[in-house]
Amino acid sequence: MSEDKKLSLIERAVSRSVDPASLQRSRLDGPDDGQSGAPQEGVASVDPRATPARPEQPSQRRWELDLARLEADGFLVPADGRSQLAEEFRMIKRPLLSNAFGTGATLVADGNLIMVTSTYPSEGKTFTAINLAMSLAKEIGKTVMLVDADVGRSSFHRVLGTPSSPGLIDALLDQHLSLGDIIIETNIPNLRILPKGRSHNLANELLASSSMARITRELADRYPDRIIVFDSPPLLITNEAVALSAHMGQIVFVIEAERTVQSAVKEALGLLDADKPIGLVLNKARRPVGGDFYGHYGHYGYYGYSDRAEGATA
Repeated sequence: MSEDKKLSLIERAVSRSVDPASLQRSRLDGPDDGQSGAPQEGVASVDPRATPARPEQPSQRRWELDLARLEADGFLVPADGRSQLAEEFRMIKRPLLSNAFGTGATLVADGNLIMVTSTYPSEGKTFTAINLAMSLAKEIGKTVMLVDADVGRSSFHRVLGTPSSPGLIDALLDQHLSLGDIIIETNIPNLRILPKGRSHNLANELLASSSMARITRELADRYPDRIIVFDSPPLLITNEAVALSAHMGQIVFVIEAERTVQSAVKEALGLLDADKPIGLVLNKARRPVGGDFYGHYGHYGYYGYSDRAEGATA
């Protein structure tokens, strides 16, 4: 894709995404599954199921998530089957699953590695990452790992109540540390959590290290039937978020409607590899936008979910 065409596609996307005059505090409808799961042209096709999975060792750690509190805070829980939020995240996850586990041309290399990011903090990316993982955990025959990779500004411990250490930073610092010893099992059968880990003055730099490449490679190859969702730092806050995106197969990009300016969104999108599927989630939008808003301009997909006070989480 030429740079001129790429810029044109981004301009078309963000001009419809964050223009207050056109949104008028709108609520978005979701895309139909057929369109969102369209084949991704120009992306290497690798069948993740072709790599035999190494047996997963039982986790040594378990945590009981307070599901009642999470539900009261506006998050999805296993019992939430037909709510509007549940339906909206079904729309978001379908193309991600198709890219990761579909057949033939629809497969995306490392499609089971999904990064959730944003332009700036407090646009709702952690809210999106947690709910996406909760929705994916309902899939039959799939397990989900939620990784806290926002190592400089983590809110997982506060939101989920899980211990923050040991975790990702510890694994990055010690290549002999087994991931099986630090992954947390939860009372949601198909959901695992990899917390941030210890505080470290070079935490963000570690995301760009060869150790991070090693860990993402191990996660992708060892668990080909698992979906790994990374809550990453915002793109314009630290350069390491861009380095992390290079290891991902798919990217979910969260935009806060009527707050994040178009120029910032264009700058952030310009840092990402346009050959990867990038789904835009327009957060806190109120009015349905015409169906032409949803489509695939290049590799940009468009999804949306409704305004909720909790959506401002990280």
